[in-house]
Amino acid sequence: MPEGSSLWRDRNFTVFWASQTLSVAGDSFALIAVPLLVLHVTGSVAQMGLLTGVASAASVVAGIFAGVLVDRLDRRRLLIWCDVARMALYGVVPVAWAFGPKVWLLFVVLPLSEAIGMVFQVAYVTAVRGLVDADRITEANGRLSATAAAAGIGGPLLAGVVAGWFGPTAAIAINAASFGVSALGVLLIRLRRQPAPSAEEPARGPWHELLAGARFLWRQPVLRALTVLLSFFIFLTLGLTDVLIYHLKHDLGQSDGAVGVVLAVAALGTVAGSLLVGPVRRRLGFGASWIGAIAVAGLAIMGLGVSTGVPVAGATAAAYLACVSVAGICSMSLRQQVTPDHLLGRVTSAFWMTHYALGPAGAAVLTWGAQHHGVEAVCLLAGAACLLIAVAAFFTPIRQQNPELSGATG
Repeated sequence: MPEGSSLWRDRNFTVFWASQTLSVAGDSFALIAVPLLVLHVTGSVAQMGLLTGVASAASVVAGIFAGVLVDRLDRRRLLIWCDVARMALYGVVPVAWAFGPKVWLLFVVLPLSEAIGMVFQVAYVTAVRGLVDADRITEANGRLSATAAAAGIGGPLLAGVVAGWFGPTAAIAINAASFGVSALGVLLIRLRRQPAPSAEEPARGPWHELLAGARFLWRQPVLRALTVLLSFFIFLTLGLTDVLIYHLKHDLGQSDGAVGVVLAVAALGTVAGSLLVGPVRRRLGFGASWIGAIAVAGLAIMGLGVSTGVPVAGATAAAYLACVSVAGICSMSLRQQVTPDHLLGRVTSAFWMTHYALGPAGAAVLTWGAQHHGVEAVCLLAGAACLLIAVAAFFTPIRQQNPELSGATG
């Protein structure tokens, strides 16, 4: 693409952007439909949390191998096969559910889909490098994130309507179809040929391959601190969507459609965070942006816990998602900036594997606590713990304004 031309004139980027935006909209259908299926059949938020935890555990296990697959296989083909597999898995649910509720099937489909999704997400991060020039990576990430978040606004709203009118299984069928759209979009693009591994990284066997990303994370001071603190953050927040849905349904007595509306409103926060992260980081620097986002996220979680009406619940959820978006995009962009291309898949995989390692237990604990001790108690505790994470970050290299320029690796 000629220097200075718009990303929208790049056919590869535009096709990839459009297909992934539609796919994200489809994902939001499952985000609502799967918890609703469990809640309708069992009436238990603990079961919802258990399913979330098991699915997240499968994602963590897949993360062990995802980076090696992405760095060694054709990334475009890998993206396509991941989409096709998830389309088939989610497509089984509405067919099987037509013969009666089968909660056990969700404990098969969701973990497998999340494991495959981990491979897809790692490949997705590396694919951006193969779509645009190095100086456009941040811009491309921002546009992909912002439009995906915008799709997430209409997605939950439509998912709530579809679930309310036709049942949650219809929403899951739409999600399955969205993976087909994503696969078609990737099929129509071409990624630039990825560089071969440098002479500094000779093949040394499978264990060396698996651990290469983890070693890089550990040797890079800022990435090391981010990985540790974000692992605790995900423990505290992975089950928050389940808790929000439970709060709306159980405590506030809202309908499935209202749940979709609240999550759609909350998604506005992700859009706002995606649009603001660029100027915020340029003005405040990396450290202040990341630490501030985590701190405000903690306050938002506490506000959610004491909310007594739908407007407040939606507003606090939006604030929380805005902050998660700012912190997440800052973190991802930094990894892309400081990681060599031939290691990017393994570094991304190692980061997510470590990042989500505590998540399954956290989701189970958070939802169990919400059911037995109330939403207010668990949200106040989780929010306060997030504030402690922000304080701890002040005493690490995360506080640097421009860590990508320091060049430190250990």
